[in-house]
Amino acid sequence: MKTSSEQVLRSSSGDEKRHIRWLILWVAGMFVSWLWARSFLNLPALGELEDAFLNSIIGGLAVVVMTIILGWATAISLDYFSRSGYWRAHIAGNFLVNLIRSIPQIVGILLGYIIVTRLMLSGDVGEPSQQLFLTAVIISLVVFPDVVELIRQRIDYFRGLEFYDAMLCCGIPPWRIINSEILLKNSIAHIVHKAVAVFGMAIFLQCSIDFIISVGLTADVSSTNFPVTLGSLLARMDSKQDILAVSNLFTDPTYAGVLFTRHLQGIGVAWSIVYTLLCSFNIANGIVRRYRL
Repeated sequence: MKTSSEQVLRSSSGDEKRHIRWLILWVAGMFVSWLWARSFLNLPALGELEDAFLNSIIGGLAVVVMTIILGWATAISLDYFSRSGYWRAHIAGNFLVNLIRSIPQIVGILLGYIIVTRLMLSGDVGEPSQQLFLTAVIISLVVFPDVVELIRQRIDYFRGLEFYDAMLCCGIPPWRIINSEILLKNSIAHIVHKAVAVFGMAIFLQCSIDFIISVGLTADVSSTNFPVTLGSLLARMDSKQDILAVSNLFTDPTYAGVLFTRHLQGIGVAWSIVYTLLCSFNIANGIVRRYRL
């Protein structure tokens, strides 16, 4: 009979690789999905599905990078204003961050899309890469307060410990203590966890906003003017019909034999979105268990 300590060690060992297993499962699942789509989709539909997946992933990663950089810069600036006695700048910065956080994320992104639409109508933005970049900037501006809160919590936590004052007494500047000792050496797991969560949030918000603007922004600009993403591809009429075809299984279970070949585009897009969000959640959850966050 195994002792309780052995069971705890085995459980803890299994949790250590949970996030890695889900990352491998996501890569494998997407690869198998691509092979299946390549076998049954026509070339134009396959090309659109590949472009939508790549644009969504690239856009999500861009959101992660910009959110971490913007959140770090804002948190460090607010901490510097607080330490240096610039209370007006500190209060103004806190007010701005809290104001952004108080705005519903969908509303904030819609306001950003209005600006992008105006730029597209004026001809200042035309390249798909520019539109994808601006979309990532909009989403990062909406979600970066979460990173600001995380970094400030880590700084405040370690500042209350003795080692912070000890390093100050040794002549180490505060910016080095914060960036090297606190964030890089003692908070990297928290930041990676937040980055994974931001990636999943970016995919979800991107798909949500694509559904909202699928009705058209103006007579000249609609979702078709933006780079194709998983959300915009799912919002198309043929993809919606593919999803609705799943209801045929309730009246004719044998329809499953043709469901994943005849209606593959819509089902493939929906599967990519749901599976990516599921894996992102489990990767983030695995990091929490592994590092006891």
